[in-house]
Amino acid sequence: MVRINENYLKLKAGYLFPEIARRVKAFTDVNPDAPIIKLGIGDVTEPLPAACREAMQQAIVELGDRSTFRGYGPEQGYAWLREKIARYDFQMRGCEIDASEVFVSDGSKCDTGNILDIFGKDNAIAVFDPVYPVYVDTNVMAGHTGIADEGGKYGGLIYIPITAENDFTATIPERKVDLIYLCFPNNPTGAVATKEHLRAWVDYARTNDALILFDSAYEAFISDDSLPHSIYEIPGARHCAIEFRSFSKNAGFTGVRCAYAIVPKSLKAKVSDGTDVKIWALWNRRQSTKFNGVSYVVQRGAEAAYSEAGRQQIQALVGFYLENARIVREQLAAAGLSVYGGVHAPYIWIKTPDGMTSWDFFDKLLNKAYVVGTPGSGFGAAGEGYFRISAFNSRENVETAMQRVTEMFRVG
Repeated sequence: MVRINENYLKLKAGYLFPEIARRVKAFTDVNPDAPIIKLGIGDVTEPLPAACREAMQQAIVELGDRSTFRGYGPEQGYAWLREKIARYDFQMRGCEIDASEVFVSDGSKCDTGNILDIFGKDNAIAVFDPVYPVYVDTNVMAGHTGIADEGGKYGGLIYIPITAENDFTATIPERKVDLIYLCFPNNPTGAVATKEHLRAWVDYARTNDALILFDSAYEAFISDDSLPHSIYEIPGARHCAIEFRSFSKNAGFTGVRCAYAIVPKSLKAKVSDGTDVKIWALWNRRQSTKFNGVSYVVQRGAEAAYSEAGRQQIQALVGFYLENARIVREQLAAAGLSVYGGVHAPYIWIKTPDGMTSWDFFDKLLNKAYVVGTPGSGFGAAGEGYFRISAFNSRENVETAMQRVTEMFRVG
């Protein structure tokens, strides 16, 4: 008889976003004419930059001619894209990253889960609480955890609370851990990390032979030059960190799908007999075996993001969403809510009023203002009592949503 991977049975019944979709559908079934505005998931709404579109159109033309047609590309990504990534995203910021250390993929969500293929099951794994659910659930699927307790926490994971008291940046753990998930600018809280804070994590990782899995999918939203965009801006990070980035939120590639991981060749890990192995070689083998690469058309579109026109257009896109975030942040603060994030990130993290649970607040916004957000409890136990609003939507929708929400609080 066929057996399944029983680790999947440990997963909590409803993943956060499907549960949101279920509640929204139940509401719209009863209220089909309700003009719902969705500020929940981090999905972009504005058109792709013209430079990227034009490059993709030209790539399609090339595929229509036998002399320029391409089939399978290199699993690691075309060299011309990897070279631009290394130059513009890292070398120009003083980071010693070579193009050979760039692995182009179809999404950071995929990469942060797939990376677990090359690590053993006996690592002590640290995650923030609240946390992007994918970090937790992929470890559950891989068999790295026990079952969840009544509070939703899984045995085998070390949860590090991030709260208003520690500016949502987390305290360095006193115990030794092996794998550490860091996400800055943070999803869901919108917090950012200073160079001093990242330096403390890098020092910890090097002292404890730990590896940092650094998700910087939202780095394009950082507008303060004193804040690091990459963990490789910190000396020593090449020896203890893998970084994940995406074209989804800056260039609008959520549906196009293109991202990349940086795996320095200086990274090492140990096997059971104590000898060292290079992580780069293992990830290269994993990708070569399980992945056929991102399409030529998409990679040409991503390459155009680094052209002069592409960079200007992406800057305008990022600025558009940051202005949305400012509107949300200021309007909610004016309504009397405690508001965090939304300055260097497209997410606004708010304290639910009057001791409401995050799902009760979700239902109130949906029923009274026809606005959909994301309950903080869906990101972990420490997210209870908080709520995430996304700035990814049209200006008209954001302004209308905030008018409804502030009116809701005004009338009580």
